[in-house]
Amino acid sequence: MENKLRVLRAMKDITQEDLARKLSVTRQTIHAIENDKYDPSLELAFKLARFFETRIEEIFIYKLESI
Repeated sequence: MENKLRVLRAMKDITQEDLARKLSVTRQTIHAIENDKYDPSLELAFKLARFFETRIEEIFIYKLESI
């Protein structure tokens, strides 16, 4: 799943480490999400949306795969 986390983080001028600390996750988790290596739990997605004062859909872009 693609995301805009890196862009949102840059707009707030916050490091991966600072964001991770505020959300009680590791910097590696933030790095993995930004690089599309890890999809966050629903709880973490809500925390990110709350932190950036936006909707989950504004952070994460779900691309429907054909069946």
